[in-house]
Amino acid sequence: MLRRAYFFLTVATLFWGGNTVVGKLAVGHVSPMVLNFSRWTIALLIISAISVPQLKKDWPELRRNWLLMLAFGAIGYTAFNGALYTALKYTSAVNGAIAQGGIPVLIFILNFLLFRIPVSFVQIVGFAISFIGVAMTVSRGDINVLLSLSLNFGDALLLVAVVAYAVYTIALRWRPAIHWKSMMAGSALGASISAIPLVVWEEASGHMILPDLIGWGIIAYAALLPSLISQVFYIMGVEGIGANRAGLFINLVPVFGTLLSLSLLGEALQPLHLIALALVLGGIAIAERGKPKLTT
Repeated sequence: MLRRAYFFLTVATLFWGGNTVVGKLAVGHVSPMVLNFSRWTIALLIISAISVPQLKKDWPELRRNWLLMLAFGAIGYTAFNGALYTALKYTSAVNGAIAQGGIPVLIFILNFLLFRIPVSFVQIVGFAISFIGVAMTVSRGDINVLLSLSLNFGDALLLVAVVAYAVYTIALRWRPAIHWKSMMAGSALGASISAIPLVVWEEASGHMILPDLIGWGIIAYAALLPSLISQVFYIMGVEGIGANRAGLFINLVPVFGTLLSLSLLGEALQPLHLIALALVLGGIAIAERGKPKLTT
């Protein structure tokens, strides 16, 4: 069970790391809210098409929990991505990556405050080491980059994104007893519906860019891997080891994003990147070894 959860979470964060790369490539080819709406609509169509028998079987539970299902998609998918995409128009990518590194911390804090889920000192040490790896990745080992960070409106939006995904992760404890296909379909529907007002706003503000050929390729990637497979794997990971421990894997996203960027751009892999990856993975391993016996 543990190995499966680790596998699911690692693959999920790998695809999310790739999503940061295609997000950069999307500039000028498709606008953020069109990308967000399109990826979730396509994901919804795909998962619904392959899940008709399962959806019929789970329909009573889906109907009973329809508001919760829509909330999962609206908060965890649309609110997070919408706030993140918009924030990066006003703030730096470094700020964005550092902020996402705060998601595991917020999950730990909220779980303790709301449910008294214990956190050991060793877990805190593991998180700190993992976060250092994130900071090293996004700053490229230059402390001056971190010291020169400034806060603006975009950073406030980043806070909204961080809170949204932390709340979504914690709320998965209330997911109904349904198959992952039905869970994904319900959440994707919530994401698609809640993304419509953002597309309308983008068009009204004159910032809409309809996808060209490259844009459609980016949408296809985002719909199949980061939207569909990663979210399913993340749900399974949380189900397997709990929100606190699963959330720590999010620190792998900026590391994977950097490594994938290097490979796609043909740049040389530096020792710094390997050290950062080792710190993130080492921090996760330490936190896993130090987990309280009552952690769920």
